[in-house]
Amino acid sequence: MSNENNSIHEFDFSLICEYFSSLERQGPGSPEATLKARSFIDNLTNQSRIADLGCGTGGQTMILARNAPGQITGIDLFPGFIHLFNRNAECLHLQNRVKGIIGSMDKLPFQQEELDLIWSEGAIYNIGFEFGLNTWKQYLKSGGYLAVSEVSWFTSERPDEINDFWMDAYPQIDTIPNKVALMQKAGYIPVATFILPENCWTEHFYAPQAKAQEEFLKKHAGNKAAEELVASERHEMQLYHTYKDYYGYVFYIGKKI
Repeated sequence: MSNENNSIHEFDFSLICEYFSSLERQGPGSPEATLKARSFIDNLTNQSRIADLGCGTGGQTMILARNAPGQITGIDLFPGFIHLFNRNAECLHLQNRVKGIIGSMDKLPFQQEELDLIWSEGAIYNIGFEFGLNTWKQYLKSGGYLAVSEVSWFTSERPDEINDFWMDAYPQIDTIPNKVALMQKAGYIPVATFILPENCWTEHFYAPQAKAQEEFLKKHAGNKAAEELVASERHEMQLYHTYKDYYGYVFYIGKKI
């Protein structure tokens, strides 16, 4: 397998963290998509407890915080991301109700039925969509909401190249109806689903990487692992441009029964 076909998970955590730390978002998304998902969630108050799982540096968290009341806890495995997350919260004067902590999405520091809303943009795949839905449910109050974005197939059939790429990178990728069925099976009422627009990939995720890649490669000149990481990201970008009609990110919003 060529270097460009490597999965992101095959690279050193410190390199991944450094590369993505310079980006406002660590996955496809946009302020507009975050706000659209937020619009389907009601009954939030100043006393509400919200968790953003796999929060990264908090690009989407800060949008959510400025458009929803309540206390927000961001959780991410990378200390570097959490450092930037808390710095961003301070810069926006949100530190009194937005705090990032280091932690794992499958071992959350919350009590049973403590949360009113669980948010996760482009991160639930780290532990698997179905596992995440089932594991996180215990922390939600009855009537609480779950809002996650997840890579999904738009068609039942697709070209071998893109099918093989995603089946290797994330075997749990599936069609939108099958993802909704998993949400129902886990005990959520499906409230809404919508496909993230193309600009969530091109304008808000891939375009900012161009400059970041130049600086990253310059800093790590001669470092094969760094070169392979950039090659992997460029290959994924090319695949998206070629096969974007067949897959993308989808927001799934559910309400705990």
